[in-house]
Amino acid sequence: MHPMLLGVLGLALLGALHAQDNIPVQSDFQQNKLMGKWYSIGLASNSNWFKEKKHLMKMCTTVISATDDGNLEVISTYPKGDHCEKKNSLYTKTEQPGRFTYSSPRWGSKHDIRIVETNYDEYALVATQISKSSGSSTMVLLYGRTKELSPERMERFTQFSREQGLMDEEILILPQTDKCMAEAA
Repeated sequence: MHPMLLGVLGLALLGALHAQDNIPVQSDFQQNKLMGKWYSIGLASNSNWFKEKKHLMKMCTTVISATDDGNLEVISTYPKGDHCEKKNSLYTKTEQPGRFTYSSPRWGSKHDIRIVETNYDEYALVATQISKSSGSSTMVLLYGRTKELSPERMERFTQFSREQGLMDEEILILPQTDKCMAEAA
């Protein structure tokens, strides 16, 4: 490969890694306050999966609980067609409070998850860097303890997503639904 191209690719990779390191984590993160039921209010991503499926997506519920070893069990219940599906994930804590890792054997991906900001009783803003053999992508989630959040919280989600390099067409406020909400209690 041409040395100039290698240098440009190396700088691009270094820039991507540096950008990932610049994603903040909630200061004084208190994991026990994150537990409980959340509604997914917003989702932003530059992944191909998101681009293909975003027109089908609806609000879902996510229940977060602690495991005995201090990791997070994350169970999301969402409408899919005429039924409800559950996705269980185990977020493994890192040395940095508010930062977790997750590996998906199904999709062969590794996730670097950061609780960017939360006040625990209203909203949580979460950023995830996803790495696969086919490339990497960014995902930003906005969770609420209720199905609706203030315009200021919604704007913060949109602005933070843009700061992560996501375009407006990659940012979605999820349509509300009552389907599958009771199952996630």
